[in-house]
Amino acid sequence: MEDARMLLLECSSESDSTFESDEMDFDELDCSDPLAMSGRCDLHRGLRIEISQHPHSMRKVANIVIGLQRLQKFRHAEKVSRSTEFTEHELLNIILESVVEETVVMRLSCDSPVTYSKQDKELQCTVCDNLQKRLVHSEGDPYLLAVTLKGGNQSQSVRINLSTYASPSCNSTKGQPVCLGIAKSNLYLSCTESDSGSPHLSLEEVKNKEELKMIRGEDGLKRFLFLRSVKGGSVNTFESARFPGWFISTATEDDQPVEMCGEADTSRQRVFTLLP
Repeated sequence: MEDARMLLLECSSESDSTFESDEMDFDELDCSDPLAMSGRCDLHRGLRIEISQHPHSMRKVANIVIGLQRLQKFRHAEKVSRSTEFTEHELLNIILESVVEETVVMRLSCDSPVTYSKQDKELQCTVCDNLQKRLVHSEGDPYLLAVTLKGGNQSQSVRINLSTYASPSCNSTKGQPVCLGIAKSNLYLSCTESDSGSPHLSLEEVKNKEELKMIRGEDGLKRFLFLRSVKGGSVNTFESARFPGWFISTATEDDQPVEMCGEADTSRQRVFTLLP
């Protein structure tokens, strides 16, 4: 309701700590004050009605009307009981009970199991580290290698299918959840715990790809998820969703396995560029 006008009650800062109930007569407004020309009228003492030109919803207007009616009922009750005044605290409680609506805020805890659902968007690309090494795969090996390819050997770099997942709201700031699979195969990069207790990156065969359409925190498939962070369009990092603080990385030396490294490890390359 665009033309609705709100009557706002506000307590005058110049009023006393108590108000005379027999002076609060809503039928006798003192509008002789120049403020009335701007849409404001002082009540006899302590209260002032202000007319706002901003549009408000009909629901808000109804709440104000209800509040005014309850104030009038309170005034009549005070007259019956022959009480002469009420405090600012009592007035505030009346307004809160009449006008203010209760809002329930639901908080989602990331400590409880969350669900990641696969999206239709999928990107196929090759991956190059910060030292221009490409990722390659030799058939039968359960890992990828980072190799410097020259000339016509660029075609040897492996094609990666990057599948995106809907991110739970509590994890939305950490990066885009993705699965990294080898094109034209059932092999996916997975991050699991090694015998030494540290995260380990390997290629794992997924016989039924339908299982990866919905990944839940408690079903063990979270090992296939990585949180992709992008800076400047070409700077990509991939953090393990199962082991926060651990990233896919390559060694400085050539022809070495692609592995996981901790965030504080500066000896390995954690930044990648995705090429079409």
